[in-house]
Amino acid sequence: MADKKIIRIGCASGFWGDSATAALQFMRADIDYVVFDYLAEITMSLLARARARSPEAGYAVDFIETVGLIIGEVAKRRIKLVSNAGGVNPRACADAVRETARQAGVHVKVAAVLGDDLMERKTEFAAEREMFSDAPMPAALASMNAYLGATPIAEAFSDGAQIVITGRCVDSAVVLGPLMHEFGWKSDQHDLLAAGSLAGHLVECGPQVAGGVFTDWESVPDWDNMGYPIAECHADGRFVIAKPKGTGGLVTPATVAEQMVYEIGDPAAYLLPDVTCDFSQATLRPVGPDRVEVTGVRGLPPTDRYKVSATYADGYRVIATLTIIGFDAPKKARRTGEAIITRVRRMYGERGWPDFTETNIEVLGAEDSYGRHARHTEAREVVLKIGVRHPNKDALELFSREIAPSAISMAQGTTGFFGGRTSVSPVIRLFSFLVHKDDLSPSIIAESGERPCFGAASGGFVPPAAAHPAAAKPPSGDTVKVRLLELAHARSGDKGDIANIGVIARAPEFWPVVQQTVTPQLVADYFAHFLRGPVERFELPGIHALNFLLHRSLGGGGIASLRIDPQGKAYGQMLLDVEVPVAAAFARRHRLGEYKRG
Repeated sequence: MADKKIIRIGCASGFWGDSATAALQFMRADIDYVVFDYLAEITMSLLARARARSPEAGYAVDFIETVGLIIGEVAKRRIKLVSNAGGVNPRACADAVRETARQAGVHVKVAAVLGDDLMERKTEFAAEREMFSDAPMPAALASMNAYLGATPIAEAFSDGAQIVITGRCVDSAVVLGPLMHEFGWKSDQHDLLAAGSLAGHLVECGPQVAGGVFTDWESVPDWDNMGYPIAECHADGRFVIAKPKGTGGLVTPATVAEQMVYEIGDPAAYLLPDVTCDFSQATLRPVGPDRVEVTGVRGLPPTDRYKVSATYADGYRVIATLTIIGFDAPKKARRTGEAIITRVRRMYGERGWPDFTETNIEVLGAEDSYGRHARHTEAREVVLKIGVRHPNKDALELFSREIAPSAISMAQGTTGFFGGRTSVSPVIRLFSFLVHKDDLSPSIIAESGERPCFGAASGGFVPPAAAHPAAAKPPSGDTVKVRLLELAHARSGDKGDIANIGVIARAPEFWPVVQQTVTPQLVADYFAHFLRGPVERFELPGIHALNFLLHRSLGGGGIASLRIDPQGKAYGQMLLDVEVPVAAAFARRHRLGEYKRG
């Protein structure tokens, strides 16, 4: 007999800075939990700086504002909230939530999960090496936080909390924790934990799973009223992705598939503190308008380690922009950028200062992001973007002052000086390493006091070596070239300096063609102007998809990168422009390429 209990979990924030509309959507919906995801690696360093200035700071203040809008309804309907808004100060965030509730005249039980912040123990880990580059740990760190799992969240709810605040945890834990509590899932029920984790992964970026940033953007209605996702979860691991009625957006197998491949590595060994997930055979089935059921997820024991992300300052950067309008605009823009850098270099030499650490010139509108694949190079209106790094803040202040003079000494048609002089900002880099789970001691603090809690099981799973698929055989006989966009849709993202691109076949009959033609070599060749490392390929046959990891392809990634796309957000859309060979008969049958246009 199928279980009757369904837990409905909505995600009201995909990042710190997301729209304030989502939480109110859920107050008008049938919902049990609302979760909020605010944290990124760089966010932790910014919050650490805020706490250094004030011991009561260090958390996402937007969450407190949102709680103030909904706390009355939350208390009345006994809706439960989970958020990693605690940042580097979950205790203060929980106190702020209690004060907000008090001012609204309601009482809610609030608990905070502690134990992820390792800054006070940083000397214990000074000998650790960076897990991707093998670099030694920097002497000065801004933050150091372990990615905790879902088990402490589940325990906090079992203690009677209605609102649970965490510091750093894996994004999907804010969904898995409530499910472990509601359904009594145990640490060795790996298939169930993996299913709950996939539910969390799908909704953690808010409207992205509900039609946000979808390849087929024209099919998505009402962007101004985008629906935020709801995961309707069953005790046997099945769940349905939906959205509140009366909202915009679109939930289809295609929108869900794009989010499934977003920012993952090996889909058969997706490592989380509570479980190792195998998403490769997961399947998607529409079960009504804007409703997609997800099944087929499998789980394995977790590893015996937590991932830790530390951040550190590595000099300073400036990114300046100018607009150049008129004939030969791309050429004028490049010469302007080169001249400004050359002029400032000469000024550095006169002062005895070292050269730039790094420089980057991109002409937006001339398709510089496409490298040798650029098509439109004769634009008459472009934006010149100049990014530079230097260890000396004063040196970059000087550079910033030298942008405006180009308006009267370089290219005619230079304009677009908005907002005054460009400011100098610190470069924050990521340093990731692993620690044994036994080295961390998570705890829960509530109004009744603080108590230790179970962190996550040590399963001892060892990730497999990277797969190396055999070289694809080109189609035989007569072939034609078609854009990959006709065969597939895609979504891309980042993990540090690694970009991922998920490519999903538009129909089952297209899947063999996508498998055959979209090879690591094709991807490496297309992004050769960015790529500094290898390309790995993984398969998700359950949704007819491929996932590519492009190592060292983001110029350092995040705020450490000087590029216009430091997180690889556009890589998927760019790859869809590549032309691949397909059998001419296949193209005719499916009206692809010239046959479709004809």
